[in-house]
Amino acid sequence: MKAYVFPGQGAQYVGMGQDLYEQTKIGQELFEKANDILGFSITEVMFNGTDEDLKQTNVTQPALFLHSVIMSKVIPDFKPDMVAGHSLGEFSALVANGALAFEDGLKLVAKRAEAMKKACEVEPSTMAAIMGLKDETVEEVCQQIDDVVVPANYNSPGQVVISGSISGIDTATEILKEKGAKRAVKLKVGGAFHSPLMESAKKELETAINETNFSKPVCPVYQNATAAPSDDPETIKENLIKQLTSPVKWTQSVENMIQDGAKSFTEVGPGKVLQGLIKKVDRKMPTESAEIPE
Repeated sequence: MKAYVFPGQGAQYVGMGQDLYEQTKIGQELFEKANDILGFSITEVMFNGTDEDLKQTNVTQPALFLHSVIMSKVIPDFKPDMVAGHSLGEFSALVANGALAFEDGLKLVAKRAEAMKKACEVEPSTMAAIMGLKDETVEEVCQQIDDVVVPANYNSPGQVVISGSISGIDTATEILKEKGAKRAVKLKVGGAFHSPLMESAKKELETAINETNFSKPVCPVYQNATAAPSDDPETIKENLIKQLTSPVKWTQSVENMIQDGAKSFTEVGPGKVLQGLIKKVDRKMPTESAEIPE
């Protein structure tokens, strides 16, 4: 069984997607359509902007979504048996498997970015990557701290990202280093994604998700909030609403996909971050990047 996975924030780079625009008719059509929907030229920023421009979450999120979704439309024989996306990538996965229409997916992603940006402005907050500890140790330390600090991404065995208030993250990283973390590094992010501090963004996105039409997809999506497969539109919606304030259960999703019969993983979008994480779950698992056909 073929699994396709879709990356989230962090994989972006200047020039991304330009080859899709120049070499494929559908790429050009969808990028132009996206410029109209978003009300600004995202292609201009993606192809000719600066790293700083591309780091703005209201640009990053639609840019990654567009790269992944358009790539999924140009791959020959794109017939997924299962899909999953990391954080923002879940939206790309849901367009790729037919649960969401392209336009609806893009509008939701733009709304998500805007809502997250607003939530970040309300309270300064951050995230930190913790390497070399068991998940349980990280969870226990987070629970002991009075400030807001929670596990936000279970990326691979021994790599968990925590999310919370600045003081909460500072306290947690100190304690986790004492507990033997190989590394505890603050991330350059705008705020505490996948934590209770995203509640206001979740509410805003919830309204938009409930107003959007979801269809039965061609294959199950393994969702961040549950790590379980779903092909029921209502369940998909519920888990998508939970996503902003829940941890991304990536390790568990990959384990479940392998258990359910995945024989290879193709990463659809920029970079190879997810392939690296999958190899940490099962180093013998074949992985590849989706390519534009010659």
